[in-house]
Amino acid sequence: MKTTPLPQLGQRTLFPDLQSRVYLAHAAVSPVSTPVRAAVNAVLDDYARLGVGAFPPWIAQRLRLKEVIARLIHAEADDLALVQSTTAGLMALALCLDWKPGDRVVLTRGEFPANVTPWQQAAKQFGLEIVWLPQPQPEAIDVWLDALRIALRAGRVRVVAVSAVQFQTGLQMPLATIGALCQAHDAEFVVDAVQAFGAVPLNVREMGIDYVACGAHKWCNSLEGAGFLYVAPHRIAALQPRMAGWLSHEDGLLFLFRGAGLLLHDRPIRQRADFLEIGNLSTASFAAMGAAVDLLEALGIQAIFNHVQPILDALEAGLLARGFTSMRATDPALRSCTLSILPPQGVDVLSLYKLLTADGIATSVPDGYLRLAPHWPNTVDEAAVVLDAVDAALQNLAAA
Repeated sequence: MKTTPLPQLGQRTLFPDLQSRVYLAHAAVSPVSTPVRAAVNAVLDDYARLGVGAFPPWIAQRLRLKEVIARLIHAEADDLALVQSTTAGLMALALCLDWKPGDRVVLTRGEFPANVTPWQQAAKQFGLEIVWLPQPQPEAIDVWLDALRIALRAGRVRVVAVSAVQFQTGLQMPLATIGALCQAHDAEFVVDAVQAFGAVPLNVREMGIDYVACGAHKWCNSLEGAGFLYVAPHRIAALQPRMAGWLSHEDGLLFLFRGAGLLLHDRPIRQRADFLEIGNLSTASFAAMGAAVDLLEALGIQAIFNHVQPILDALEAGLLARGFTSMRATDPALRSCTLSILPPQGVDVLSLYKLLTADGIATSVPDGYLRLAPHWPNTVDEAAVVLDAVDAALQNLAAA
């Protein structure tokens, strides 16, 4: 019987069809591994063979998925709802909080819109006030923290929403410090974790996080259409079921499988995070996510983080020597697994990106930065390949 090889740090064995010579775009969309592909194929095979008979076992798979996610963020499975994306989780949360007119929501300039737009929409609908903090800078995080303190002291802050890792710069936000400030001022702390989960350790209890929303297609190494929302158990009572659907009820599936007389429209809405699992979800996407998080758990998030740092060290040193500007924090506590850089003066970042892509170096260019995001399959040796490709691209651009 053929067995799937175990994941190993610095090995691309589980990505045999990946075309890029060096893949550094995990902060954008991650390639999927052979176990993830096998999980999706297993879903398709089961539905092809069994039809409706495939439904119950894959529902059970989602329960196991929650258990793994919960271990990775130091929560409990009952504190999780499975959602389609980071945005879906944040939108549901923004609509379901028991707002009072005049409640204040603290947002940050430069945030990815997924953690901004839902709060702006809620502000319009519920009469909330948006408070903007300045864009956090890797070498001046105290400026941002001081602005947060001022906002909290002014009162009536209901929610502080922030990304665990800033998508342009790779700055890892000081979540434990933010969580402590929120607790001291009775504010609720919401984290968009899509640039962290899978590569940066998260501990919702130690960091004082009330809510986490995350999708699966970046550092989780899975597919679009799957994600999770964590809700701290003491926050459940404050959520109103404005997003409830037919699967939000207690025992909502019984009438389909247990005979007559069970179709009741007054079953209570569950008093758990999973009341936000309002209808059918993509079975294939969550099967993929299940296979992906199994790999992450086997490797260990801290081990992944530690593995990536020397790769970023080598890339950063080489690029600085070539005249690039690094946005990576000098404080190791504020680093993630992303290195964002600006090219030397006179070098167009999009032109550089296109040449690197053509040379087999996969990167991404959010908001004008060249973003390098290695993950557990990458190696330090690949830094030399990337730097050679950068040299060739710079020569090409200089000659143009």
